[in-house]
Amino acid sequence: MDSTPQYDRGDIAWVLASTAFVWLMIPGCGYFYSGCARAAKNALAMIMSSVLCIVVVSIQWYIWGYSLCFSKTASFFIGNMDNAFLRNVLSAPSVSNPAVPDLIFMIFQCQFAALTPSLAIGSAADRVRLFPLVVFVFLWSTLVYDFIACWTWNPHGWSATIGVLDFAGGTPVHITSGFASLAYALIIGRGAKSSHTRDYKPYSMPNVILGTCFLWFGWFGFNGGSALNGTMRAGMAVVVTNLSAAVAAVTWMGLDYLKFRRFSALSFCSGAVAGLVAITPAAGYVGISPSVAIGFLGGAACNGAAHFKNWLNFDDVADVFAIHGVGGLVGSLLTGVFAEQYIAALDGDVIQGGWMNGNWMQVPRQLADCAAGAGWSFCVTYLILLVMDRIPGLSLRVPREELIRQHADDTKTAISAYSQSKGRVTYYHVDRIISIDPETGEQHIVHDEFIESQSSPRQTLLSASSPAPTSPLPVPYETYKMSNMPSY
Repeated sequence: MDSTPQYDRGDIAWVLASTAFVWLMIPGCGYFYSGCARAAKNALAMIMSSVLCIVVVSIQWYIWGYSLCFSKTASFFIGNMDNAFLRNVLSAPSVSNPAVPDLIFMIFQCQFAALTPSLAIGSAADRVRLFPLVVFVFLWSTLVYDFIACWTWNPHGWSATIGVLDFAGGTPVHITSGFASLAYALIIGRGAKSSHTRDYKPYSMPNVILGTCFLWFGWFGFNGGSALNGTMRAGMAVVVTNLSAAVAAVTWMGLDYLKFRRFSALSFCSGAVAGLVAITPAAGYVGISPSVAIGFLGGAACNGAAHFKNWLNFDDVADVFAIHGVGGLVGSLLTGVFAEQYIAALDGDVIQGGWMNGNWMQVPRQLADCAAGAGWSFCVTYLILLVMDRIPGLSLRVPREELIRQHADDTKTAISAYSQSKGRVTYYHVDRIISIDPETGEQHIVHDEFIESQSSPRQTLLSASSPAPTSPLPVPYETYKMSNMPSY
């Protein structure tokens, strides 16, 4: 007699399809970030970095990631090694939903674990080295994501025990990645051209739009699949996800129009993703009309937070903290307000509901979960990066000279082309770049490419922070002081 538990094949099919949807979000995230990068080579690096997260986290998930998150005898703080190397992970009922077998639940949650670090690294764009990034993703997944996922989704976790409502990852995915990206941006530092300078423009808006489409499509499986069944609750999660994204996109575009008097594709894409983030923790707990409020409030809050980096003076190229960190916070708190018992009951789940059902204590529970997730993510990420920065070969930051050299390559066409002034065309070529420490006056040759030419004398380009040379140059100094060169 077959002792294997009997499962609904439709539920398994929906969860497997949702797994593929969530997988598609990871390259979608890479395309979104690549469009926000500063140059073509940085765009390729961002796509590669996102896809690498799938590889690194899949291996980490096999070794101990799944066991630390979802072992059936976990403590309130972290799991154990009972399921290390996926031992005994097959057809037994999963820890989160007995209607889905362990193996199916494991691969579905693996995509969540892979997506989260790919969101977090978007704040660094062109400023990190590949090998240290791989090490960071492995460590971060173990020390940050696995802990917070266990708190929230393992029935033994302290957050789940006190009754926090998080349907699809407001804290484990979005708050965690958002605050990790803030720590990442502060440690890595500003890039060659900061994302809040006037001349900064995304490298490729088509890439941003393509990434947004992948994300929006994948989010139907991200939220709908988190029901772990093919019931009306999954259908409601898909409906409110779509509506919240649409409302937030219009909200962000409207706010940007009030400030800049124009609509932009970047406003649309940022707003849509903000709405998707905000509805994530609430997707399986709220009805259609509350999703409109969540989309509007989430889009407005994230739009305001996107300008906050100007005051804090950190460089977050893709506004990861503003969209995912702040959006996750707003969505989680609003879940405590709008969660309703009848929505959860669509698949037989029983909850106390939120403030709308008279359970105002749900809001402080949500706040405690948000604060713990944000604090743990930021502090542990900051500590990991500080330690790695002091180990030879593991510093994530691209050396200063390399950044300047990259910027010189990016602007090679402009440097070697022509400038027009009063109808006169002037050709010039710069073959040496020197960085000068404004405090010590020490000079360092960053780029030296001597080209013999009778008509083109050897010329030097100084970084924007350098003082004007005392000896005369062949042509006025302003010709060589490029306004868009990085300051060091």
